[in-house]
Amino acid sequence: MAVNDTISDMLTRIRNAGAVRHPTTNIPATKMTRNIARVLQEEGFIADVEEVGEGVKKELVLSLKYKGKNRKPIITTLKRVSRPGLRVYKNRKELPRVLGGIGIAIISTSSGIMTDREARQKGVGGEVLCYIW
Repeated sequence: MAVNDTISDMLTRIRNAGAVRHPTTNIPATKMTRNIARVLQEEGFIADVEEVGEGVKKELVLSLKYKGKNRKPIITTLKRVSRPGLRVYKNRKELPRVLGGIGIAIISTSSGIMTDREARQKGVGGEVLCYIW
């Protein structure tokens, strides 16, 4: 099945895997999903990203993180902001703060995909892809 919105698909797969406490989840590998996975790993939301398969069948295997003996998922909420039907752009002055800086917003900028914090430091704005906390 072809998916129109790869980012929403990725967030849904992570959300579902976390809800049933799966150790890993597979996501179709695209340039966009690779970059978002890299940001999630840098920010400590996921443990590891591994690429498996070959050609167009490549997939990213994300190792999810849990805390405590009840294995509570580190990622509590994933929210898609900009979507194909309604793009959301913010300039550097309007970049959102997620939960007063506890969460992150992933922004697609002219200098690549980064967190709201990095975008603020670099003084660039862009498309607000999603919020994560």
